Amino acid sequence: MSVPVDFDPVLAASPPDIDDGELLEVVAATFGLRAAAARDLGSERDRTFLLVDDRDASLAVAKVSNAAEDPATLDMEALAVLHVATVDPGLPLAMPLAIPGTSGVEAADRRATLVRADGTHYLRLYDVLPGRSRTDPLDLSDAALGAFGETAARLGRSLRGFVHPAAIRTMLWDVQHASRTRSLVGSIRDLGQRALVERVLDRYDEVVTPAWPSLRAQVVHGDLTTDNVLLDDVGRITGIVDLGDMSHSALLIDLASVLDSLLNERGPDELFRAARLVLDGYQRVTPLETLELRLLGEVLAARAAVTITISSWRTERGLEDQAFAERYNDSVARTIETLLAVGWDEVARRFGAEVPVADRAGLIARRERALGPALEPLTYDEPIHMASASGVWMTDADGRRYLDAYNNVPCVGHGHPRVAEAIARQTRRLNTNLRYLHEGAVVLAERLVATLPDGLDTVFFVNSGSEANDLAWRLATTFTGHRGGLCTDYAYHGISESIAALSPESWRRGEGPGWVETWPVPDAVRGLHQVPAPFEAALGRLSAAGLKPAAVILDSVFTSDGFATASSDLVAAWVDRTHAAGGLWIADEVQGGHGRTGEAMWSFQRLGISPDVVTLGKPMGNGYPVGAVITRGEIARAFADETVFFSTFGGNPVAAAASNAVLDVIADECVLERVMVAGEGLRAAIRDIAAGQSGIVDVRGAGLAIGVEFADAATATAVKEGLRERGVLVGTTGRAGNVLKVRPPLAFTTAEIPVFADALGATLESIARG
Repeated sequence: MSVPVDFDPVLAASPPDIDDGELLEVVAATFGLRAAAARDLGSERDRTFLLVDDRDASLAVAKVSNAAEDPATLDMEALAVLHVATVDPGLPLAMPLAIPGTSGVEAADRRATLVRADGTHYLRLYDVLPGRSRTDPLDLSDAALGAFGETAARLGRSLRGFVHPAAIRTMLWDVQHASRTRSLVGSIRDLGQRALVERVLDRYDEVVTPAWPSLRAQVVHGDLTTDNVLLDDVGRITGIVDLGDMSHSALLIDLASVLDSLLNERGPDELFRAARLVLDGYQRVTPLETLELRLLGEVLAARAAVTITISSWRTERGLEDQAFAERYNDSVARTIETLLAVGWDEVARRFGAEVPVADRAGLIARRERALGPALEPLTYDEPIHMASASGVWMTDADGRRYLDAYNNVPCVGHGHPRVAEAIARQTRRLNTNLRYLHEGAVVLAERLVATLPDGLDTVFFVNSGSEANDLAWRLATTFTGHRGGLCTDYAYHGISESIAALSPESWRRGEGPGWVETWPVPDAVRGLHQVPAPFEAALGRLSAAGLKPAAVILDSVFTSDGFATASSDLVAAWVDRTHAAGGLWIADEVQGGHGRTGEAMWSFQRLGISPDVVTLGKPMGNGYPVGAVITRGEIARAFADETVFFSTFGGNPVAAAASNAVLDVIADECVLERVMVAGEGLRAAIRDIAAGQSGIVDVRGAGLAIGVEFADAATATAVKEGLRERGVLVGTTGRAGNVLKVRPPLAFTTAEIPVFADALGATLESIARG
């Protein structure tokens, strides 16, 4: 069979035929090392020997290349080892020895030329490393599997700055050239294995080849298997040898060779379990990218297919002993069978890739069974199965994009790189609690205090807005000694027992506990409740029940109340009357904070008031769970007199990293200014549409907290569904459910306004036509 075009000829050449006596003479003449014996260690295309003295003590390892080996490739191997030793001295690579009398600086100083009748060969000596060779992978412990992966990643990382022209080669063991091995498949005598290989190569051409240019690439070892490492008694790598398959290729190739070696002879369940342990070790050093995880199964299968193909082809040509060359073929064939039986999507999922479930209806049914009836139902008549998001755009499992005009949690945009990387870096470095000193939480607390009015100087960290509001309530009851609470008549503040009681939106029977009173929000459209009297009446009802207010809690953008508009004077009157009655004012900034209104960092600031307690949540970590309570020192001290506060996760380093990154982005991207411009533009665009439509009653709000009121809930719901059909996501709110809730991530800009406006206009026209 002919050699394929561009095929590195080293695989087609026979190993050098050199006997022990000749080898010992050459070693003595060139390296000055006098050995008593040489033991053949076995090799695919070179000859490798262990040199020992007359007491059987190891002296060095000798490697004689075959005649087709390019000396530039050998020099690359030597330079790579020297490079790795500089970058990561702890990696146990066998070092090539310099020829006595040379400077040892040049790579050529580490190889001796051996001219024989069958061609020119090169002799290299390596130091002897401890450990045993060719360990059975099934004997490795779980810890050893993880350590193997970690060492592979360290080796890859240490080589990422190494370059050499000889690395650009067509070495068929490099899976990037898997398709070229089709010309060798006819050498596979076992027809079943041949069929497996052809199926794998078909899948490779279909899925991997188009994606290959997108994979991270560098010079890689390429063959980090149990044959090419030494292990200690507990299975940890003590020596890395044989860089003969080095090439410039995808980083994923190293991992595929590791898995190809370690997973063979494992049953289906154990195969994936062991693989995940190896991947855990690898990703402790080098996290895999989404595409790499998605393609890992196909690349592993291609490596197994290449193993069968090359070994069969070399056996057919008489280049290797059949038993030695094909010793892994049956086991790697079983690995391929396992992968094919499981299916590529499920393989990717078991390796850790996120693969959307194709059966949406089935997933909905599973959700209902697993999560129960109390969970709020899925949004939209036709639920969306989301797969990814970036900025203000979300993408479903079918690849359709939606403009997100609803989600306020990803404050500075879905997947913002600054926040995502801050979370990832800190997670890898350290995540603990506030019983240990860490600068992240301290810096975050100082930065938050600096944005608030004087006197609000003490920060408590929690994990969510609900926890923040719950703690605020505890602070209020402790400080005042009172037990009464007030909130607006359709507010939402959280899910804890105390805060659910202060969240009328979730009162299914329409009544709260006796210690809670509500008051109606101002209605500028109808001229209702725009004076302090309704609030005073609520205080009066508490007093009539024998209760004094511990606190009044208010979301200053009135999100659940339909984005009501309240004047600064009116809100100031509410605060004054609260203080006069002995209560505290809690500013719930979970929905209105972090620049949502654009006029100020915190929504209460635009109203000119100074609260006693401020609570933060949702947008604080751009989706990472974190919350905070900021209050006056005297309130905190009164609380400390009664109890000690600690939250296991509150203020942890990762949460602090996320929150600090959000504050950085808000400052660097001038988010408040952007929100002002985009919010004014969006409201103006909606009002322009409303001028030609009879269905819109009012357009109101501040910044990117916008309410669009319709005559009834049915119309608002129809508009919400119509916008969804046209690729725009919104919600509905208000006691009557007739207000469209428009509160996109603050990454929303004027560029998205036409998208929203066109979808809204088309939706209203469609509804009008019936």
